[in-house]
Amino acid sequence: MFDFFQDEAPWQEPLASGAVILRRFVQGDDDALFAEINRIAMQSPFIHRITPGGFKMSVAMTGCGAAQWLSGREGYLANTESLPLSERLTAFARGAATAAGYPDFVPDSCLINRYAVDSKMTLHQDKNERDLHQPIVSVSLGLPAVFLFGGLDRSDRTSKVLLEHGDVVVWGRESRLCFHGISPLKPGIHPLTGPYRFNITFRKAL
Repeated sequence: MFDFFQDEAPWQEPLASGAVILRRFVQGDDDALFAEINRIAMQSPFIHRITPGGFKMSVAMTGCGAAQWLSGREGYLANTESLPLSERLTAFARGAATAAGYPDFVPDSCLINRYAVDSKMTLHQDKNERDLHQPIVSVSLGLPAVFLFGGLDRSDRTSKVLLEHGDVVVWGRESRLCFHGISPLKPGIHPLTGPYRFNITFRKAL
């Protein structure tokens, strides 16, 4: 494993009610998670999806699991042709959720976003999932990014939090429908991921 963490022990940082940042939680698993990303992308290449408004997203996407997210208004669809969630990914997602206080989380969807320079994710809610009692587990690998975390209304005050390689954000309960996004990615080179940031997001969608 590359020595990205400089022997820094993981710790937890509260973000909001029901939301927590697990700083450096990926410690020891980054090579394996990046290998999973590459394995999935080999069979399901990254693409830039089109929004309902007809705009191409700046973030490239791929994923796996029984439920596949689509950029249209239909949200998730069951997908028997998609790669299944591996035991490694499932175990990691459940471990992170448990550490954040959500021991019953069992994901069925893994969405992987690849951010290049200037890629961003505008403020949005994750509300296409059928069971909104289940949390979101969001993993950061590679270049740092500014995470935007707001309230239940788009106009609510938005916090700006730096997420670095190995950080995991978990949110649910009162924060489950909070607006969130990513500011445009700044240029850089990461020893593992090169000029990119990767975000792995686990959900219980169906």
